[in-house]
Amino acid sequence: MQLIDHYAAQLQSLKQQGNLRQFTQFHQQGRQIEIVGRSMLNLASNDYLGLAADEKLREAFFDQTPTSERVMSSSSSRLLTGNFAAYEHFEYSLSQAFHGRAALLFNSGYHMNIGILPAISDGRTIILADKLVHASMIDGIRLSSAKYIRFRHNDMLHLQQLLKRYQDDGNFDRIIVVTESIFSMDGDETDLSQLVQLKRQHNKVMLYVDEAHAIGVRGAKGLGCAEQYQVIDDIDFLVGTFGKALASVGGYLICHPVLRDYLINHMRPLIFSTAQPPICMAWTQFIFEHMQQLQQSRQHLQVLSQFLQQQLHNKDYFCPSTSHIVPVIIGDSKDTVERAKQLQQIGFYVMPVRPPTVPQQSSRLRISLNAMIYQQDLEQLLKYL
Repeated sequence: MQLIDHYAAQLQSLKQQGNLRQFTQFHQQGRQIEIVGRSMLNLASNDYLGLAADEKLREAFFDQTPTSERVMSSSSSRLLTGNFAAYEHFEYSLSQAFHGRAALLFNSGYHMNIGILPAISDGRTIILADKLVHASMIDGIRLSSAKYIRFRHNDMLHLQQLLKRYQDDGNFDRIIVVTESIFSMDGDETDLSQLVQLKRQHNKVMLYVDEAHAIGVRGAKGLGCAEQYQVIDDIDFLVGTFGKALASVGGYLICHPVLRDYLINHMRPLIFSTAQPPICMAWTQFIFEHMQQLQQSRQHLQVLSQFLQQQLHNKDYFCPSTSHIVPVIIGDSKDTVERAKQLQQIGFYVMPVRPPTVPQQSSRLRISLNAMIYQQDLEQLLKYL
């Protein structure tokens, strides 16, 4: 029991700080979420286009998918017997959408980020990562043998200084710049156009951009910020996930065919993991094709986002967001948890985000907007803020 006491003390410390995490059982129905008998407007989901909540879509998918193709397990890695036709078909569809570049699929976004970065790095690689990149990318960097430096968040001048320093350093053959297009906690964006310009000025640079929160909601066809700013062909490792706006599970990489083949031979999580069930691949392709037609939903989401951002500014909240992820930064963890509970009691399911997910004294209410929400919903929310 003395060994267990150590962990119990750590949990008690988290509880006292207001940072203890626990699972919550819930039931989702459309735009509502029900917890312990209380129904609330769901402002915490990453279902940005409302596709995961669309029962008619699921019915349409199963109606057109014969039982023989509803394979529920791959039972193997792709390099053994797990490379079903559904994988090949979906990677081809992704390649066609992303200007003919190669595509490679992964079991999850986390799986992807902790696998690609170690595989493409060695002792002659330096990684320059934005200070606020997702934990999965930080873990991938730490698993690599590369030297790494985290540049100030969205500070292109700081990045330019680092690029100039290491471009001429004979100890490094390549510089990999790692960032997100839309950041998951602040909802702000990287200037992809400027990032590409910096790359063109330095011949050692490769770009690694995670579009997890942009795929589906940005660009004319929903292909992300890279499509929106017309830089798809300039990003060496364009990655994203299907578990948010695309209502499925898994991750993807868009890259040069040589890099795809290299990862198939060197990326340990890909080589040694059982592949996703083929039914998941078929569903994701079905959603991906449907998503590209949802221009009206993307426009609605943009209008909602701009409205909420402006209203928060009017109320003197610090709001760094330029996207559908809109944080209301409170500061203290306990105060943030209490504010979240108050909003939930009123009927708005808003979740508190606390350290270590965000820096100390920057706890916030993280509002995730989706296309099922209306402006009048936000007007009601704003009354209580």
